[in-house]
Amino acid sequence: MIAVNLTLLNVETQKDHPKLQPLYTLPPITDEEMTPLVKKLVAVIDGLLETNQRLNTEAQQMRDEIAVLKGEKAKPKFKSSKMDKNTNKDEDDAAKGEDGEEPKRPGSAKRSKTAQLKIHEDRVIAPAKPIPAGSRFKGYRDVVVQGLVIRAHNIRYRLECWETGNGVYLTGELPPELQGHHFDPILRSYILYQHHHCHVTQPLLLEQLQEWEIDISSGQINALLSSDKDTFHTEKNELLVAGLQVSQSITVDDSGARHAGKNGYVLHIGNELFGWFKSTKSKSRINFLECLHAGESSTQLNEEAWSYMQEQGLSAVIQEQLKAKATDTPMSLQLWYEHLIDLGIKDERHVRIATEGALLGSLLEKGFNPELVIVSDCAGQFAIQLHALCWIHAERLIHKLIPVNDLQRQAIALVRDEVWNLYADLKAYKLQPSDEAAEQLKGRFDAIFTRQTGYETLDKLLQRLHRRKDKLLLVLKRPDIPLHTNGSETDIRDFVKKRKVSGGTRSDLGRQCRDTFASLKKTCRKHGISFWKYLQDRVSLTNAIPPLSTFIRSAAISGASP
Repeated sequence: MIAVNLTLLNVETQKDHPKLQPLYTLPPITDEEMTPLVKKLVAVIDGLLETNQRLNTEAQQMRDEIAVLKGEKAKPKFKSSKMDKNTNKDEDDAAKGEDGEEPKRPGSAKRSKTAQLKIHEDRVIAPAKPIPAGSRFKGYRDVVVQGLVIRAHNIRYRLECWETGNGVYLTGELPPELQGHHFDPILRSYILYQHHHCHVTQPLLLEQLQEWEIDISSGQINALLSSDKDTFHTEKNELLVAGLQVSQSITVDDSGARHAGKNGYVLHIGNELFGWFKSTKSKSRINFLECLHAGESSTQLNEEAWSYMQEQGLSAVIQEQLKAKATDTPMSLQLWYEHLIDLGIKDERHVRIATEGALLGSLLEKGFNPELVIVSDCAGQFAIQLHALCWIHAERLIHKLIPVNDLQRQAIALVRDEVWNLYADLKAYKLQPSDEAAEQLKGRFDAIFTRQTGYETLDKLLQRLHRRKDKLLLVLKRPDIPLHTNGSETDIRDFVKKRKVSGGTRSDLGRQCRDTFASLKKTCRKHGISFWKYLQDRVSLTNAIPPLSTFIRSAAISGASP
């Protein structure tokens, strides 16, 4: 027996009736009536329903765009996922007060809003009316008004010149932070802050400074943003070195990043201790391994390299060719490619696997932690060593399916509800892990992802996710790792905003500076360091703020998140 619901959608009336009901339902079809012709007609109806659903979605998008143009608010595209909410009852109860009431919102307690402000100037104002004779002074009623002084402040340094009796000239010298500069540290820090933190473009920055009577050109702004930044680049590279050394897990993600008029990519590596960005032309596994070297990459053939090549299915003949000429000396990537050509290894797949293995071997030889867990959104380039998958991305695949009838909608709702419940229990398991709980969670995982719902697309997706069981349930062996890559997605979102405002970079130096200051800014935030004060400290050569890598190591030793 087959029942078919034929929903006729009227686009014109959908605004008033967002939840349309089927206008016509076919009667049940018995097995005897299911002739070849009827089967074809049912298939046609299913296709029309799917097309109708797609057209309905496109119509809703058009209405949203029209509403935005009219100044109205568009309908949200997706509902908030329950997986992002706190699903741990113990945490909810702990957040309440002793009397069981909900906690008050931050900042709701009464306090003096000006008591902690530093007063820079006092101005006494007498009453406007004449003060009668015999009046007594009763003090002041203070009113604190916050303000900001914005004006040009030019300093002329007059370097004394002296000639000694024996003809030697002695001349005063500028402070170290002004050597070779015609702009003071505050102005240089402000330009860096506005461009890299506030996403102000260079033309707007030039216009702003000139309106404030700063005599500066576009070329000078460009030079202040990109030239002589070696100390910043070095500190940025040290972030990744320290982060990989002290971390037990990292999250990774990538996004588009245009450069020199061509599409490229930006890679993010980080966790609660640091954030690190690198823009490249490729997002391959070779590129990822190069970035993990945190500096000059190299290749080396060792046991780990041979093991990787064997796991990836590199032929024994190619491995023998490599072993015949293998050396224990690390080799640069350029020399490695030349070495492969000399051996006659030119096939693209053979070159790729051999290079990945050699890079991984060198990486582990340098001290890369083999127990470091890499959590990703299932992108293939990140699948090296211990690799875990993001549950949010896995659930999103189910959420994005487009059902065409009630049975399919019910199947999706049932599966998503079970996934949310399993996710909540995985969060609870991270707090109190046990062997018994791990076995129960494995059984529930199998039950969810091996079920047959009757919705073929959903069933195939569940089978595909079940094949990734080891990566999705790595948390059962390593409760210390995160269940999602939200940290990387949050960090990289700021990079995407800058891309939308400024487009892409044009010079290699500009691209390097974009990555460097994005990395420094994110790491400062994670440790509660003012990025403005950090820039002032480094530009003025004060160096009162220790290297950011020391904050990473200290936070890891203390075992507490910044």
